[in-house]
Formats: sequence, C-alpha cells, structure tokens
Amino acid sequence: MAGVTKAPKEPLDPVSQNKIFCETVRKELRHQRLHTEYAMNPLMQVHTITRKPSSWHDNIEEPADDKFLKLIHHAALEPPKKYTEPQTTSQEIGWFSTPLVSINRNDPRLYFPCRNSEITKYMAAMWRLKEMSKDKR
Repeated sequence: MAGVTKAPKEPLDPVSQNKIFCETVRKELRHQRLHTEYAMNPLMQVHTITRKPSSWHDNIEEPADDKFLKLIHHAALEPPKKYTEPQTTSQEIGWFSTPLVSINRNDPRLYFPCRNSEITKYMAAMWRLKEMSKDKR
C-alpha cells in the first residue's frame, strides 16, 4: 500500500469520549476480584512474619532499652551539639551560629527593618484579596 495516505483523525466529541470511558470501566470491573483472604506463599522461604500493627494482642509493651534510646536521641541532635569541632569542611560554614554583635534596634548601621512603600502595601492588599477569593470557591 505504498501511495495510500491516511486522513488525519478528528478529535473525539465529549459523548464519544464518555462512551469509551464507560466501556473501559465496565471491562475493568468485569475482571476485578476483591481478595480478602491472604496466605503465605508456600514456595517462598520466609523466616519471620511481622506482626500486625492494629492487633491489640501483638502489641505488648516491652521495656525500653535505655542505651538504644540514648543512641537514637544522640543521632537526632544537630552536629554542633554532637561534636566539639566540625567533622567536614562543609560543616565549618555556620558552625558558630551565635552572633558576634548583639542587635541594637536603634542603631541604623546594623539594623535594617523591613520597610513598606505604597506599591508593596498595594500588592500585599491585592494578594490578600486573591487569597480570599480563592477561599470562597
């Protein structure tokens, strides 16, 4: 069929698209089965089975291991609280986070407060209106 060209397909109208979608859903529902019983695969070797988290008789309180808890809490600390000095060169930046000079809000050389001009006040009001109209939908 060397000289035959296919005509371009026309886009489907919403009725045809809905018909195709309904047929797809019908086919999927016809072949679906709800599985409610589960069993272990006898061909697969499993050494342990985890307990169910919602089972009350499996969730017996065990005594906490203090050494393990201390290790977990130590691992969650920030690096400056864990170590006396930076462990990598990347940690050197920001290792000492205490400010060198205390903030004096009356000194204009070191304190730069956020100032609003007319345009920033206008845009803040516009953003608030936009958020309020979005919430009403």
